[in-house]
Amino acid sequence: MKAFIHVNGQLEIDEMEEPIASNGEVVVALHAAGMNRRDIKIPDRRGDVKEPLILGSDGAGVIESIGEGVDNWEIGDEVIINPSLRWFTQSAAPPAEFDILGMPDNGTFAEKIVIPAEQIEKKPANLSMDEASVLALAALTGYRALFTQGELKKGDTVFIPGAGSGVATYMIQFAKNVGARVIVSSRVEEKRQKALELGADLAINTNGDWKEDLANETIDLVIESVGRATFNRSLEVLKQGGRIVVFGATTEDVVELDLRKFFYGQYQLFGSTMGSRDELRAMLKHVEEFGIQPVIDKVYRLEDGLEAFKALENSEQFGKLVLRIEK
Repeated sequence: MKAFIHVNGQLEIDEMEEPIASNGEVVVALHAAGMNRRDIKIPDRRGDVKEPLILGSDGAGVIESIGEGVDNWEIGDEVIINPSLRWFTQSAAPPAEFDILGMPDNGTFAEKIVIPAEQIEKKPANLSMDEASVLALAALTGYRALFTQGELKKGDTVFIPGAGSGVATYMIQFAKNVGARVIVSSRVEEKRQKALELGADLAINTNGDWKEDLANETIDLVIESVGRATFNRSLEVLKQGGRIVVFGATTEDVVELDLRKFFYGQYQLFGSTMGSRDELRAMLKHVEEFGIQPVIDKVYRLEDGLEAFKALENSEQFGKLVLRIEK
């Protein structure tokens, strides 16, 4: 089968062996795979490893074959892949056996994937395969950050730096659905306008003076994923006693923190990573209840994966990128 792999320090399209379902597993014929920023970090993490790895965490498709011991799925069922491996029950932190699909396990950038049946969920009926393929990782990440860790509720104001990310496009919709006020930032005017069209109440320039731009706002919650470039600026506009949730660091990981200012401000800092199957199912219910449509910037063919990687590295997109797997 055709797959987009990392091997010997290189990214390439190559042929891989067809997967076979063992006990408790299913083989899913993938129709589309969603790209995530995690994917572009994996080649550096693997270096020159000779063993080929199929990249990709998100995907949607149809069950092609079923292994022994699987009695709750049928061939032909339309499903999405849950990339949050072995984290089933909502908890304060993931279990020790938790991993994210796509390393060290073979991922979704291929014509087929074999995966434990407990790692698939029914595809939301209101979504196309392309839309469903970009849902799980980003939307689950945003859902846990907002609601489990951030405890966002009706009437709160949430600030989300980095309006163009896939996670941000989901969080804007989730927050508005529960009656929160949403403020975002972006360096790009076009992305700010698109965020407003998606439902954001205010979109400010990342390069502007946040304290001035948000002087009349009371920020209850900040969702941070940018890292060193924005963390302390985010903290400066957060109300005293407010909550800041961090789920990523697209700039540098290490930040300097004025501890005295932090404890005098009574701020609350939370980390967040992906989420459990319980939270995934709650998120899918939310998506169906509110008719959420994932924001897709562009669809590429699997064969054009390198081009898609470059676009993601350059942060050109607003929303998600899809690799469509043509049969």
